[in-house]
Parts: sequence; structure tokens; C-alpha cells
Amino acid sequence: MTRRRFFAPPSAFHQNTVRLASDEAKHLREALRLKPGDEVFVFDGAGNEFRCSITQAKRDEATLEIIEAVPSPAPESPINITLAVALLKGEKFDLVVQKATELGVTEIIPVMTRHADIHLRDASDAEKRVMRWRRIALEAAKQCGRAKTPEVFEPQSLGTVLEADVDSLRLLFSERGGESINSIKETNPSTIAALVGSEGGWSDDEIDGAKLQGWKIVTLGGRILRAETAGIAVMALLQNHYGDLR
Repeated sequence: MTRRRFFAPPSAFHQNTVRLASDEAKHLREALRLKPGDEVFVFDGAGNEFRCSITQAKRDEATLEIIEAVPSPAPESPINITLAVALLKGEKFDLVVQKATELGVTEIIPVMTRHADIHLRDASDAEKRVMRWRRIALEAAKQCGRAKTPEVFEPQSLGTVLEADVDSLRLLFSERGGESINSIKETNPSTIAALVGSEGGWSDDEIDGAKLQGWKIVTLGGRILRAETAGIAVMALLQNHYGDLR
């Protein structure tokens, strides 16, 4: 039987009870038509999951009794992957967030690059987009069985990203001038930072700057991929090469 899974942040847990917020409670009561006594599972986004029993289901709130802690349906990857992707138009970035979550990403960073497909109007525009991406990541984690929700950061400049994660295996994926992932000599890295560009690709200055910061330039082969396809392919490639997708 498929688990009926719900999300509640750590702050919603109190001793042996947990409260579901209005949207989760509405889904429990109106969409699934669950009632007191029914069994459900609740995860906190930080890696913990619990088997629970419904004690009260109101229109905008549900209270559950925690029966026991349980393993989540899907294990976490043995590697922590930060996927940094240039800002993409429309639903393209949504798709990358959803599929990267299903593939076990740890962190997602929207990156402002020279040839990014969109440019943010202001802080309010950025905040709305990030809130949407975080909701998508949460729903994807719920669907695929993860108990840990990836962190989606505020958009960052390329320079900031290039200077970060100095202790990680840092890979910039490019359609030109790169080497095969098989030529990377790192074995069993615990953390990986992966950079994926926009439809317009990387400028020469951006690639040179990445090299100066110690990033390795990697190619995905001879075919030119759409940016959203590249982001998803990078996750699958890294999980196959270093993680648990084998």
C-alpha cells in the first residue's frame, strides 16, 4: 500500500503530536477524505519520518498522534550535490527543481550569469520565484519518498558561486572545452558542486574565471542539450558515477 505522506516542519512537532498546516490538512480531509483513526506518515523535511494516527481533522488544521519514527521510503544519496543552474525562462527551472529533487539533490542555487535566459526585476520578483521553487521541491520530495527536502537558495551571482564550496569536487558543465566525467580522478567525493549554464552557454570570461577558481570543466558529449535537459542529465550522471543511481 502506498504511504499517505504529509509534510510538517520541525516546529509543528510537540512531544507525541504533530499539527498539519491548512494546505496539508485540507488535502488530508477533502482530497483523501481521511478521518480520525486513519494511519498516515509525516516527514519534517530534515530527514525524519513518523507513522501517525489522525486524532482530529478540521477544515484548516489536523492533529496527529505520533506512533513511531520510521525510515523514509527512499534513502538519501551517499553524496551531497549542490546543483547551481543559470536562471531559465518559464517552467524550465521548475522542471529542473522537480527532477533534481527526485534524483537526490541536496541544494539548488539559481545563478545569475551573463547569458541567463531571464533577469530578475527586483527582490520581490526573486522572492516569489524562490517560494515557488521551494514548494516544487517539497512536493517532489513528498512524491518520491524523500524525508529530506533540498534547500533552494536565493539567486546568487556567478562570482559568489565560483568562490564557494572550495572543499567540494567542483564541476562546471560546458558544451565546449571540457573533459569527460570519466577522466576526473576524484574517487568517492562526499560533496559535489555542479554548475550548469543557460541556453546561451558560458562566455569565455566565465569559463576562464571558473578555471582560475579551481573548477574542472566537463562536457556532456557532442550533442547540444537544452539547459533544463542538461541540469537533469548532470544529476543523473553524478548519481550514476558517484552516488546510488547504478
